[in-house]
Amino acid sequence: MDLEFGKSLDTSKNSWRTSLLLAYQSLGVVYGDLSTSPLYVYKSTFAEDIQHSETNEEIFGVLSFVFWTLTLVPLFKYVFVVLRADDNGEGGTFALYSLICRHARVSLLPNRQVADEALSTYKLEHHPEKKSSSGVKLYLEKHKVLHTALLILVLLGTCMVIGDGVLTPAISVFSAVSGLELSMSKEHHQYAVIPITCFILVCLFALQHYGTHRVGFFFAPIVLTWLLCISSLGIYNIIYWNPHVYQALSPYYMFKFLKKTRKGGWMSLGGILLCITGSEAMFADLGHFSYSAIRTAFTFLVYPALILAYMGQAAYLSQHHHTSYQISFYVSVPESVRWPVLIIAILASVVGSQAIISGTFSIINQSQSLSCFPRVKVIHTSDKIHGQIYIPEINWVLMILCIAVTIGFRDTKHMGNASGLAVMTVMLVTTCLTSLVIILCWHKPPIVALFFLLFFGSIELLYFSASLTKFTEGAWLPILLALFLMTIMFVWHYATIKKYEFDLHNKVSLEWLLALGPSLGIARVPGIGLVFTDLTSGIPANFSRFVTNLPAFHRVLVFVCVKSVPVPFVPPAERYLVGRVGPAAHRSYRCIVRYGYRDVHQDVDSFESELVSKLADFIHYDWHRSQHSSHSEEDVSHSNESTSECRLAVIGTVAFSGTPAYEIEESVQPASVSIGFSTVESVTDVIEMEPVHAVERRVRFAIDDYSESDVRTNMELQLREELQDLLAAQEAGTAFILGHSHVRAKQGSSVFKRLAINFGYNFLRRNCRGPDVALKVPPVSLLEVGMVYVV
Repeated sequence: MDLEFGKSLDTSKNSWRTSLLLAYQSLGVVYGDLSTSPLYVYKSTFAEDIQHSETNEEIFGVLSFVFWTLTLVPLFKYVFVVLRADDNGEGGTFALYSLICRHARVSLLPNRQVADEALSTYKLEHHPEKKSSSGVKLYLEKHKVLHTALLILVLLGTCMVIGDGVLTPAISVFSAVSGLELSMSKEHHQYAVIPITCFILVCLFALQHYGTHRVGFFFAPIVLTWLLCISSLGIYNIIYWNPHVYQALSPYYMFKFLKKTRKGGWMSLGGILLCITGSEAMFADLGHFSYSAIRTAFTFLVYPALILAYMGQAAYLSQHHHTSYQISFYVSVPESVRWPVLIIAILASVVGSQAIISGTFSIINQSQSLSCFPRVKVIHTSDKIHGQIYIPEINWVLMILCIAVTIGFRDTKHMGNASGLAVMTVMLVTTCLTSLVIILCWHKPPIVALFFLLFFGSIELLYFSASLTKFTEGAWLPILLALFLMTIMFVWHYATIKKYEFDLHNKVSLEWLLALGPSLGIARVPGIGLVFTDLTSGIPANFSRFVTNLPAFHRVLVFVCVKSVPVPFVPPAERYLVGRVGPAAHRSYRCIVRYGYRDVHQDVDSFESELVSKLADFIHYDWHRSQHSSHSEEDVSHSNESTSECRLAVIGTVAFSGTPAYEIEESVQPASVSIGFSTVESVTDVIEMEPVHAVERRVRFAIDDYSESDVRTNMELQLREELQDLLAAQEAGTAFILGHSHVRAKQGSSVFKRLAINFGYNFLRRNCRGPDVALKVPPVSLLEVGMVYVV
């Protein structure tokens, strides 16, 4: 199943054929969890709080609740509103947070630059100058505590998604396998279901490292078969047992149900809400498909199939009040087709589990990109399909927790209570964030956002309150998991921000770097030194410490800042910002590498070669610019750059009008890039230049033996000399200079801060992957500089 097809151009996405194909493909990825909910909704609802009676008021009331919940939340809220709040086609909690951060200054991410706003993916719904700032925006920007509260809200939603990644595979597979109870004695059944469920879960997680794309082709047919199966069973049960069951769709039956069951009916809502588990996947997986495809699949296939399935079960139960078995999905399945349905149900539950596991990997990777999660190993399982990743540590932790939940709870009731609370928390977070998007990004009146918040928020709060009453019956688990994960994520993010502030206040001036020379006993050794820092300007303190202890640094020095920006993707042509640090003779540069929260980070080999290529492009561009402005004030400023950092240039896919002094070879790779001229006057000021004649070329760094004519000017001589120095440094080798940090809370800090920094953060830092492992730096090229951060 080629999910990359969903990344095609908007024009092709709008064609009906493409939309239908994407809608078909979305069945296996988006709707696996939602489509298997009929397996356990009625069973969880009638587990304890209410009983099925001869009057059928309970079963018809539950059916009415299920119908209107499916109609209002997935259909009206998600399909008609939330799916439109996409971030360059991407969806999910971080997409909403990214949108809000771009339209209001509420981000807690460090090293934010105005230059980032020039990215083509950093688009705003309306130009900020054309739209007056709303009171909500000004209030949010003014109060810093709200910035932290917003981040905590996002982290809460993220933690509950991860918690759902533990609970959904357990309840889906367990509910599917529990169909064996109708074919086995009770004694054998209770000893067979748990081992079989655990075996399937172990196999499911053990196969994760192969990637979903290898078996993904079969996902859509399985879910399609399952949807056709449950809808056919629903039609059969409606016609055969109770053709008048459609009358229960009236809201009157909901009030009748609550009037009779009172507190028990309210508490049973914790089981009814399971009918919308998996709805969040429509928004989270939006980036793989298109809005029209997901809308089409849900509106015309998934939604009708689910309604028919629930109506069919209700029709059967309305005529069977004293079944010998507990209320479940399989009692309404005719005995002649029970085994085929059981097999399809198990396959569909595996598909649904796979979707939530992949989503968990994706959201942890996004959290890691935004400095909200400790560094973990991320393996990209497909070169063709973007976003297909595997995280070994998280995979095995999820597997252990899933098996523990299965063995510990042993029934659908407790699993359903836990899953329901996690699902409703995520939906409440999405409702709150979407309300802010309506005001800040869509510039609608606050009354519209308030209506959206109150209408859908009240529905979700009703279900959420019912879930909380089951705290001692399983609902404690997602709360415990969320508190544990939020503590880890918040401590990591807080310490990362404090480290950045320490670096910012302790950075060294440019004059100090330029003063280093032979007179002070400082030697320049052959090679390229890549100094990694979070700073976008100035000289980091770890480099001054390095030079103080080892009085030498490389002939070509590059200060590299790898940063995340609040967009899902940064186009490769706009990824690199390159500039000088000091005069050209010093051979020092600054390179800012920008990634979106869904971008794939390069491995160290391709990064090193591409960085050198970008430096060569920048050197040629910089001297070419100086040559054309030699009679203007710009030349004067260029020659006097020893006191400040030079402008930064975006090196992209723009053709260069001039004869390069190094070879260029045509490349068959469309992602290969040449030279770009969008310039940044300073670190916080962007000037876009008109692109001309885009070409796809790769720079193979080699110096020509001669120019078109002999060296005509001094600038050409200096250009050739600088390029030769870069080539010689590349041949001599590259060293990666990284800080090895130890963070300590300053004296007088509160007890909570000392616990968080001295114990929490340092424990996480020692037990997660270091920056050198994350960057895949070869040990022979690594230079670590010890730094103590007192924050």
